[in-house]
Amino acid sequence: MTGQRGDEPGPYSGLFGSVPDSYSYRPAVRPKQVTIAAVMSAGLGAMCLLLAVLTLTSAGGPISEVLTGSRDNTPVAVAAALVCAFIYLVPAIYLRKRYAWARYVLIAVAAMGIAGGLMALPASLLGLAIHVTLLILMLQRPTKLWFQR
Repeated sequence: MTGQRGDEPGPYSGLFGSVPDSYSYRPAVRPKQVTIAAVMSAGLGAMCLLLAVLTLTSAGGPISEVLTGSRDNTPVAVAAALVCAFIYLVPAIYLRKRYAWARYVLIAVAAMGIAGGLMALPASLLGLAIHVTLLILMLQRPTKLWFQR
């Protein structure tokens, strides 16, 4: 074995003692940020499904009034809740499977949730916090690196 100096390539295809290029590093293990965001998104989707089911019960009138402004719009309220559930559940499923489009969809949904939460302040503090958290999780570096192809 020849003696290595600091300016010759080492056994790991880099200069001995050099800092590894972390921008090209792609972790094999799913980052915890992705798992947390997927669970949060699935939870929101499940809550939307529950809302759709509750809208079909005797509580449908008040729920419909809150969602649409009229007690007689129960079908519209159910459809809105089902669309909401779809928008949260599909990215949650595909996010864990490493589909980059799911990350972009979740970023867009989080941005729209933030915009809606800002317009409904102070009643929407919890929703605003949830969507800000989703956005932060999707924009963190480990998440970005995991989705790079």
